[in-house]
Amino acid sequence: MAGREKGGESGRTVADRWWADLGDKRREPVKRQAGPAGTSFFRAAEGFEQDRARAQLTDNNLKLLTEADPPEGGWGYVQLAETQYPEKERERIKQMVNVPAYARAALIDSGRTVRILMTGTPIGARILELALGEAPSFDCWIEGEWVREVVFKDINEAVKAFRGFLHEYLSPQGIAEWEQLRAHA
Repeated sequence: MAGREKGGESGRTVADRWWADLGDKRREPVKRQAGPAGTSFFRAAEGFEQDRARAQLTDNNLKLLTEADPPEGGWGYVQLAETQYPEKERERIKQMVNVPAYARAALIDSGRTVRILMTGTPIGARILELALGEAPSFDCWIEGEWVREVVFKDINEAVKAFRGFLHEYLSPQGIAEWEQLRAHA
């Protein structure tokens, strides 16, 4: 055992091993700014107004819904990029998400990704957004307030969950339950 402590069976020492860093640990002192830790990190968000950004996103979704002008129980379409999401895939997504009679849907085509915006009557009082990209996600706004966000592992899981969110947030029964909970809060 003594041979191993001194360098192992081959007689090598710690200094011979490539993973052992025995170099000079002294470095030039780094001049740091005085102030609380993380100051430079939070400077990136300086001046960011979350409420204003949320309002602009909600306003943008409402503008897109207005532009798409979907009929009750039907779809509208808005193309935002020169290139289009494949038509066959757009149609497949629309078939997977049946628009109930109480809702209006808009397919927002950004070329490489699509989003589904769904609302009821009045338009924009409740907005459901399903983003179908690399990281599919769901967001819900009720009267301009962001109330839910969910991220999914794939598009199929997102679309399946979206069907339940339609009932929960846009159906007459779901709206009544939401209002009842809100009244007791």
